[in-house]
Amino acid sequence: MDADQTSRHTEGGNATRVLVALVDDLMDRSRVRAALGDDVRFTRSPADTAGATVIVVDLARHAGSVAAIRAAAPEAYVVAFGPHVEAAAMDEARAAGADRVLPRSRFFADVAAATAPPTDR
Repeated sequence: MDADQTSRHTEGGNATRVLVALVDDLMDRSRVRAALGDDVRFTRSPADTAGATVIVVDLARHAGSVAAIRAAAPEAYVVAFGPHVEAAAMDEARAAGADRVLPRSRFFADVAAATAPPTDR
């Protein structure tokens, strides 16, 4: 991951988050950026998630990518969202290692909360 392209920010004074999102839709990107700030980097390739600490995956376009994302960034907190009617894609994402899988309506209701790893992690 290119350091110039990877945006980082500090949380809690000592932890650095690297935010990467596999979100292709421009409207969804703007909503993610509005919630998470300019620190999020968008990509279309699971390989570009290496080094990320938080990864957002749009299952509408990247449903089969969670296993590759998990392989590229095994320690990352992976949050996937998708249409509620795509239960199979959501189940597949869970089975492939997504830490959190939400219907898109719940994800976009509070993007910041949806992408916050649990404190016990």
